Amino acid sequence: MENFKSLGLPNYLMQALDYMKFTTPTPIQAAAIPPALEGKDILGSAQTGTGKTGAFGIPLIAKLLTTPRGVALVMTPTRELAVQVMAMMEQLLGADSGINTALLIGGEPMPKQFSQLRARPRLVVGTPGRINDHLTRGTLKLTEANFLVLDETDRMLDMGFGIQIDAVVKHMPSARQTLMFSATFPSNIVKMSEKYMNDPVRVEVGSNNTPMASIKQEVITVTEADKYGQLQVQLQQREGSILVFVQTKFGAEKMAKKLTALNHRAEAIHGNLNQRQRDRVIADFRAKKCRILVATDIAARGLDIPHIEHVINYDMPQCPEDYIHRIGRTGRNGKVGEAVNLLASKDNGKWKAIQRLLNPGVKVEGLSGGDKPRSYAKARNKKFGSRKPFRSGNRPNRSGGDFKQAA
Repeated sequence: MENFKSLGLPNYLMQALDYMKFTTPTPIQAAAIPPALEGKDILGSAQTGTGKTGAFGIPLIAKLLTTPRGVALVMTPTRELAVQVMAMMEQLLGADSGINTALLIGGEPMPKQFSQLRARPRLVVGTPGRINDHLTRGTLKLTEANFLVLDETDRMLDMGFGIQIDAVVKHMPSARQTLMFSATFPSNIVKMSEKYMNDPVRVEVGSNNTPMASIKQEVITVTEADKYGQLQVQLQQREGSILVFVQTKFGAEKMAKKLTALNHRAEAIHGNLNQRQRDRVIADFRAKKCRILVATDIAARGLDIPHIEHVINYDMPQCPEDYIHRIGRTGRNGKVGEAVNLLASKDNGKWKAIQRLLNPGVKVEGLSGGDKPRSYAKARNKKFGSRKPFRSGNRPNRSGGDFKQAA
């Protein structure tokens, strides 16, 4: 499959793809779309940023355009991802398809969703919690939903949505086409596929555990007391949009306020924001009104903003798999991105777990003790005019993967 023209897609969809400048399919699209168009179930895995939404979206829209009946349901783990998926689906549908849609996510007004559902949508995108809410209320019927997509399935299970997904699927006909996409294939994903799918075509593109080659990763060991100073150095040295990951909602708000006080254009995104606030923050970041977005892991998946050039892990993730998804916010669609990890001694266990995921079967070594890197010492002395040399400590360890050591 060299281009979309060879697939025999509806003319209306081809026009939309041309308008969106979709000409050459990505590897996951080339592997998944043909069998999906044949009506087969798909169990797909690819690294983040490789075009998975198009891989399920194109066959989904093709089916809606070529069959007069039937409903397609797409479930995602987060509101942000649901919004982005719906945006692409509506682009693929175009303005004159006559196919109504409904976006069912928390934080959005219920009357608006009731109105969308009364219009008998044939495409429903949402999160498991809100979809179940409408099923319980009786405002959503899935008796004709013969096309199911579970996007970021591993993340949905990590977030505890397994029971809710089961409840939704029970409302759907057993004779349906199911597409499951996941960044990884742990055992619980395989078991779910056996329960929901009929002889699925398994599609894997690239290594499930390896970040994209277009992302340059750097490890900088620091003491906890000097971590914020090193962050300042990194922000001053780097140009372009930066995504900074922290562990807590409070930490995200506090960090954004501190950076703003230092004349950085920074905002925070986390789970305590309502949907309108999240949408505004993401819109500002997308429009480059702010350069730095401080985020909890709510933004580790689904945030698709091509101009993110750098990801800084100020706090390391609790789950090793989230490391891959965090740094996958940069280096998207073949662009080069950079990921910087600020590691203190307390991060030793987390870093080992990440390295075991990235390099299975390879002996993993820990950090050397959280000394300050030379790059930070030089920058700090230059900025503050210290006459006494700042202790530089040891160079950071290379503990697996293609990592650049701090100079």
